[in-house]
Amino acid sequence: MQNTSASSTNIVMLRGACLWILMALLLAWCLVGLYNQLGFLQTLIPGSPKRVLQAHLDFLIMSALILGFYAAKVALPWHVRWSMVVGAFTNSSLFLMYALFPVLDPLHDTFNPDVTGAGVFTFYLYSSLLMTSYGFGKGAVIILKSTLTEKTESQ
Repeated sequence: MQNTSASSTNIVMLRGACLWILMALLLAWCLVGLYNQLGFLQTLIPGSPKRVLQAHLDFLIMSALILGFYAAKVALPWHVRWSMVVGAFTNSSLFLMYALFPVLDPLHDTFNPDVTGAGVFTFYLYSSLLMTSYGFGKGAVIILKSTLTEKTESQ
């Protein structure tokens, strides 16, 4: 496999995954507070606690994906690494934004597609989906190609 100092090249992935794990831990504590009906958290997060749970789980899943790509020890181009890390944050944060701003959440009673800022949110949503798909998709293709072009130890 291609290993041109991949661990030093992909360090942004390791740092990003650690930050998103810390974010997941913070959200876990927020969930504990919400389920114990702490007033200041209910005021801060007026939307559904299920959306906070979705954000928590998505941060963990994205961190695991990034760590898996990092563990492959294949050097990835900077734009792929950054797309993974930034996309993992923005993708997971979409659920958190639904919890913080229930008027943006299509599953919430207060949903209003005409609210001020809905256009910015829609741009954020689609940019996040494109960036995340590009980062993880391109990373998967690069790693797959590296297994096909070089002799592996199992052969």
